[in-house]
Amino acid sequence: MERREFIKHTSVLSAGFFIAKDMLAKDDGPIYGHGNMRYRMDKNWSKADSQKNPVNDCHEMVQDSKGRILLLTNETKNNVLIYNKSGKLLSTWGHDFPGAHGLTLFNENGTEVLFITDTVKHQVYKTTLDGRILMTIDVPLETGVYKKAEEFVPTETTIDSNGDIFIADGYGAQYITHYDKDGKLKGFFGGKGKGDEHLDNAHGIVIDRRYSTPTLLITDRTRNCFKRFSMDGKLQEVIKLPGACVCRPVIKGDHLYAAVLRSPDLSKENTGFTTILDKNNKVVSNLGGTEPVYTDGVLQPMAQAEKIFLNPHDVCVDNDENLYVAQWASGKVYPYKFTRV
Repeated sequence: MERREFIKHTSVLSAGFFIAKDMLAKDDGPIYGHGNMRYRMDKNWSKADSQKNPVNDCHEMVQDSKGRILLLTNETKNNVLIYNKSGKLLSTWGHDFPGAHGLTLFNENGTEVLFITDTVKHQVYKTTLDGRILMTIDVPLETGVYKKAEEFVPTETTIDSNGDIFIADGYGAQYITHYDKDGKLKGFFGGKGKGDEHLDNAHGIVIDRRYSTPTLLITDRTRNCFKRFSMDGKLQEVIKLPGACVCRPVIKGDHLYAAVLRSPDLSKENTGFTTILDKNNKVVSNLGGTEPVYTDGVLQPMAQAEKIFLNPHDVCVDNDENLYVAQWASGKVYPYKFTRV
């Protein structure tokens, strides 16, 4: 009896040890980032079955008011995958967006809707959270700068509080087109050109409300910068990010987040990282990238330092300040989660 009790007691202790070890193992992985913006990576966050719910390019992600994470992919077996924050797949929808690229969430009088850009169909769609199309915006021929639909290749949208829609034509003629809530054209600016007021690879756009006056923050990816414009299209500021081909700007609280697709230019494959800027437009942390260094107030060229990403395309920041990073042309991997530490 004594021997039997000893074995039983030892087994309980051993089991407790291994359970504790497993719990600790979840928290002993490498930490990425700099300063007080540091994160632990989970490459296996998504619990989706790649045979049943495959992804192609994981383009963008948003979090809705229920805390769910919505992922947009250009895989027409399921264009939108909806997760909880633990990575459990809750539902999917969408088979009609072969060029699904930009995903924007907007609260319209208490009802959340999505805006999806399709680079293959040359259109922008407003949908319900379960995929019902509410509005379609086609090539804005009335601007006079477009002659055919193929010249309009929208990559991103941002929505003003009154419902006005701004569309970035990041893979097309590089104009920012401005519509009212019903899809009527109100104006446009930008376009290709050599001056700072022009754009090249205007991949992303967001309304920045961190200051007293709202402005438009727009990506100029090939020129390694974000550009700030007034809401009526007047250039105000160039935020230089040497070495970083940034994707869309994502704002959460006082910080600005962005996936860096490649570094130092778009010809260098599999060289991406993720960057974080503070309210003063200073880079404070890079995940998978070199530590940000300023010399006489000037940011020095940044680069990939650790190959935790190939070609990251978007960052989603959840309500716990954890990050989810979606990747383009990276082996059809699901997004990675980064838990803030």
